[in-house]
Amino acid sequence: MKTPADIVAAVKKRLENTWDSDAVGAAQTWPHKFALSPPSDKAGLETGWASTIHPLIRTWRDWTLQNPARLHTESRRVFTTLQDVPTHLEICTIADAATIAGGDWTERLERGRLRAAQLADRFPAAAEPQRIIRAADGYTDVDFALLLDVATWFTNNDAFGYTPRQVPIPGVHAKWIDAHRGQILNVTGLQTLGLLPAHPSRIHFTYLDPEYRDSGRRFHDSATVGDSFLSPYQPDVVIISENKDTAIHFPPLRGGIAVEGDGFGGKAAAAFSWLTGARHLLYWGDIDAYGFEILNGWRDDGVPVASILMDQATYNIYEPYGTNSDRTGKPLKLGMPKPLAFLTDAERAVYERLLDPSLPGHRRIEQERVPLGVARATVLSIID
Repeated sequence: MKTPADIVAAVKKRLENTWDSDAVGAAQTWPHKFALSPPSDKAGLETGWASTIHPLIRTWRDWTLQNPARLHTESRRVFTTLQDVPTHLEICTIADAATIAGGDWTERLERGRLRAAQLADRFPAAAEPQRIIRAADGYTDVDFALLLDVATWFTNNDAFGYTPRQVPIPGVHAKWIDAHRGQILNVTGLQTLGLLPAHPSRIHFTYLDPEYRDSGRRFHDSATVGDSFLSPYQPDVVIISENKDTAIHFPPLRGGIAVEGDGFGGKAAAAFSWLTGARHLLYWGDIDAYGFEILNGWRDDGVPVASILMDQATYNIYEPYGTNSDRTGKPLKLGMPKPLAFLTDAERAVYERLLDPSLPGHRRIEQERVPLGVARATVLSIID
């Protein structure tokens, strides 16, 4: 037989699944009866009567005196007497359900109803308004007001050929439009906002080959995904560096190119066969948990890099120069190790050690702490 805790959980689940339809008046999902599932036969009732069933019946009677719900019972014979055994709990209104569920449910429902009314007033023809209200549940009131204002602007104006940054709506910036584009389409019913797509991804890199550099041509270059680009030489070795400075200032290296990693940038780099086709494809990043997550991401994006200077030996040498703070000065968070399926066993051992609460040393060794001469020597030992 179910307990009050079981039914409260069921009430919360039903609310979560249906509150938006109630808010916009698309459906009325209350009243609703929740089955309490007492034993269906006399033997089952009698077996657990003293230890479980009868105490739980008393619990249910007390519970319904304190909560807005109705207890339905059936007269059942137990041993030699008839007993009123609860079979269902009926909750009549969504407001009662919110009271029973507790938490912020009463406030969520009121907020949803208010926003549904605002939506119906300004966009009475909006399709699936419950979908819009559900998606906006986490919005602040300011963001929801902005959503309606922006949707109104796109309904009354043609934004064809604009970038998100060029849309002339006071108080709205490009990132807000990008983050809420789907909701704007839902509210307006438009198939497209007409905005220009984001510019293609690009990579930035530095030519390292000394003979090429002596030719007087440019040291630094970039390539855009989908654009025509021909490298002045097919690199024998590509070093992808997590941090920009180490890529820009990497020492000269025959047949080399140093790519600015820029965090999780593997998908763009994977588009260039001259890069992925290098005989030696190397990745060098910070020795910290984030550095290994980035390394895993590059491989997952189709760039089969081998890591350098991210091993235990390098950590041991440069640990005294490490830090336990991020770039904003906040302490590094430990967290649980992620699966990171593309790490080698040795890399994963270092990654997990950096997240071990008992680690005595620093949890981040920035790659700039390793001299560039050491990095060049490491690359030479691999390619020679």
